[in-house]
Amino acid sequence: MNFELDEQQRDFAASIDAALGAADLPGAVRAWAAGDTARGRKVWAQLADLGVTALMVPEKFDGIEAHPVDLVVALERLGRWCVPGPVVESIAVAPVLLADDDRSAALAAGELIATVAMPPLVPRAVDADSAGLTLLAADGEVRDATPNEQHESVDPSRKLFAITGSGEATKADVGRAYEFGALATAAQLVGAGQAMLDMSVDYAKQRSQFGKVIGTYQAIKHKLADVLIAVELARPLVYGAALSLADGSTDTARDVSAAKAAAADAALLAARASLQTHGAIGFTQEHDLSLWLLRVQALRSAWGDPTVHRRRVLEALS
Repeated sequence: MNFELDEQQRDFAASIDAALGAADLPGAVRAWAAGDTARGRKVWAQLADLGVTALMVPEKFDGIEAHPVDLVVALERLGRWCVPGPVVESIAVAPVLLADDDRSAALAAGELIATVAMPPLVPRAVDADSAGLTLLAADGEVRDATPNEQHESVDPSRKLFAITGSGEATKADVGRAYEFGALATAAQLVGAGQAMLDMSVDYAKQRSQFGKVIGTYQAIKHKLADVLIAVELARPLVYGAALSLADGSTDTARDVSAAKAAAADAALLAARASLQTHGAIGFTQEHDLSLWLLRVQALRSAWGDPTVHRRRVLEALS
């Protein structure tokens, strides 16, 4: 059995990298955090042109109705480039909750950005102030909602809002939507971990200390090698969970939680090693690494923290 991505999936990932690599994402993230979403929305428009926003939308609403592996391919790249906005909620979760809702067509076209709260594990909606649609999902139902008070987030580019249901409730596959949310978040964490590893390797090749390039020191080599191993071990778990979701396996919850926990751990290790490699400059607001450090901390607890997901794995095995 071949577990590699096919040529079309690799080309899809490369096209996302090419578009986002030319878009000055750090500038867009900083602007989004400051309340200016114009640059970030241009990035979302590019994602729509690439078909990313249509991945999980049914074909009858001009969506792609793609395989979950294709979703993971895209979300890993979006994590790699630190795309601002309710990425997981709008691209992975809302299409599942809306299902036959006509508004799915606007999601696919990128004309509508949605955010979601799903208490108790997802109690607040990300960027509800800038999303065009806010959804509240619980107990097998979903309804439109309105944002209330804003709460602090460790990542200033991810504003959190308490919300109140305001629309008529309709039936929805909330359980499956949650699995997609956790899976997509895991994919973002893998991408973010890879991004920080790449930044640290590049920095270690340039920075000199005591007359030597720091990348020649064994301590640096070992730290970054540990990160590489952690990211490379987490990635197949994420793709495996995507296959489990596609097949409707009874082990889906176990597989998704294993992927989320592993991805969260790998990204945290990458964050620590990156900060140690860069030194204090890496956490200054002027350095781009700080954006990924904050994003990883926020995503680790999003859609269930590692403790929640380890508990789910244990329950599935017991």
